[in-house]
Order: sequence, then structure tokens, then C-alpha cells
Amino acid sequence: MSEIIYQEAMEAILKGDVDKAVDTAKKGIDTGIDPLDLMNNGFISGINQVGDLFETGRLFLPQLVMSASAMEKATEIINAAIPDGKGTVSGKILVGTVEGDVHDIGKTIVVALFKANGFDVLDIGRDAPIERFIDEAEKFGADIIGSSTLLTTTMAVQKQIEEELKKAGIRDKYKTLVGGAPVTQRWADRIGADAYAQDASDGVRKAKELLM
Repeated sequence: MSEIIYQEAMEAILKGDVDKAVDTAKKGIDTGIDPLDLMNNGFISGINQVGDLFETGRLFLPQLVMSASAMEKATEIINAAIPDGKGTVSGKILVGTVEGDVHDIGKTIVVALFKANGFDVLDIGRDAPIERFIDEAEKFGADIIGSSTLLTTTMAVQKQIEEELKKAGIRDKYKTLVGGAPVTQRWADRIGADAYAQDASDGVRKAKELLM
């Protein structure tokens, strides 16, 4: 039964079918499938395929947007079903998509996995100004500031976050974690970020390492 639902979840994302994605998320949870298994084996598998198809020119922007919308709605349902850790808090992390980038599908997945791994998460959304990253991190008492971008044109904002933290004299207060499709380890090293996350699971792993 689980494999059938995983397949349905994957197909819903590939087709960009919001209603099907929502129905499948609800059905999976109602039948007792672990929310994280449903996310990883079904929905994330689908969105990864969408990303591959888009990168190779076999899927175009309108389809990508539809798939992202389906993924976002399914993730909302799964997030609500994921227990916030096992009673202990691994750390406090602020996450957001940088200013100029309205994509947040990758970040949404990361938020779900962070919560499942016991992190206290503050999601400041997409198209977030630099000052919001800093102001909200201060208010929240974050241990880690995580920034994401899907666009090469907005990668520079991640560098600017590092610079503004230094200007404010609070860079050493936080660990910084960067991610997103165009982001690489080389970029993270170049801008002085503490860690680079290749994907959602790697983000959780790197965040835990930063707090050790």
C-alpha cells in the first residue's frame, strides 16, 4: 500500500496536480504512513525529478510553477503531521529565501525536516530582505541563520548577509548555512558561510554538525 501511495505522490508532483497532491498527502497520513517517509519516498522523489527535467530542458517554467505549488500544498499537510522532534530541541534555526527570489519549495522541505529532527524553526518566508534575516534572528535567538536561493541572480544576497552580520558586530553569534540550486561548497567558502547544504537532508546533517 505504501509503495502505491508513494507513486501517487510522485506522479501528482510531476503533473503539477495540486488536488491530487493534497488528497495523496491526506490519504498517506490517514493510512498510517510515517509523514517523513511519505515526504522522502513520494513527494521529494517527484520534485527531484521535476528539477532534473527542468534542468535538461524537458520541462518548462509554467510546469515547474505548477509542480512547486502542488509540492507546497502537500508539504503543508505533512508538516502539520510531523511531531516537533522527540521532546528535545536540537537548536534554533532561522530559514528564509533571499530578497529577489520568490521560490520557496526547497526551503519548505527543509523546514519540515528540521522540525522532525527537533529543531525550533522560524521560517521568514521568501523574498526576505537582509535586515529581516538579521532582525528576526536577534529576536528569535537563533543559533543558525539559513538562507536559500534558486536563482544565480540573487546568490549575492547570501554574501551580503555575511557582510551585514560582520558590520553589526554579531557575525560570531551565529552559524550560517547556505543552500539552493545554484549554490555550491565553493560559493559557501568564498562568502565565508559556515556550511553548505546540498539538499534538505544534508541541511539537517550540517546544522547538527554546526551545533556540536
